[in-house]
Amino acid sequence: MAENGASAKRTSSDPSASPSPPSAYPEGAPCWVDAQLSDVAAGKRFYGELFGWTFEKASRGAEGAEAEGGTVWARLDGDPVAALSRKTDGRMPTVWSVYFHTPDAAALAERIRAAGGQVVTPPHPVGDLGTTALAADPDGAVFCLWQPGRHPGFGRRREPGTFAWAELYTRDTGAANTFYGDLFRDALFGPDASPDFGRAPVSDVFSAEMPPHFLVHFLVEDCEAALGAVARLGGRVRVPPFETSYGRVAVVSDGQGASFALLQR
Repeated sequence: MAENGASAKRTSSDPSASPSPPSAYPEGAPCWVDAQLSDVAAGKRFYGELFGWTFEKASRGAEGAEAEGGTVWARLDGDPVAALSRKTDGRMPTVWSVYFHTPDAAALAERIRAAGGQVVTPPHPVGDLGTTALAADPDGAVFCLWQPGRHPGFGRRREPGTFAWAELYTRDTGAANTFYGDLFRDALFGPDASPDFGRAPVSDVFSAEMPPHFLVHFLVEDCEAALGAVARLGGRVRVPPFETSYGRVAVVSDGQGASFALLQR
């Protein structure tokens, strides 16, 4: 998982073309993000111009890639940074999802249940790329698990145009700290921890009626310039820029309604 521009450019459609092993992530570290969209082509135009991403159709090992307009890998300078997938059911939400690394999705799913969370979709393989599952914490915030096979996760992160942070907006930060602290202690509090994951009350940023959720943050060099690009490309500013302990943040959505955050360190 090359970071900070250290990786050579790649043109292969294999998202696993990454020099770092899966063990580079402790269990509970955000290792991948994807967006579920009605119109993948429109998503490519939006995010390609906003972040400078290029796109390739996912390898046949990826779930849904065989379908027209299915899954595409987003790349920055050849390295995989995200995926865009076509929604298979119009009732599904249009969202960005965060995936947490695990060496054993089945074991982690059992721990989630034991801690009071839910396993919405049990662990299942995605071709030979890895194993995924969909879960929810006791407050209802949804997240994904990723046990890597050929695809370990991000090819780069923490630089402009890539994933930089995931913030959980929840109704009870104390309960969230207990739940995730028990599940992902090494990633959050271990001696080598470099967390990309925070917790905050929903009401700090959103209306009290907003359901608990994870908000994916992408790093930008200039928040105001990025907000101008979002508006020009047909997106919306949901929450104007505000200051956090990890940088200046604005919440936006693409032209299809998938919300995400822009982060300027």
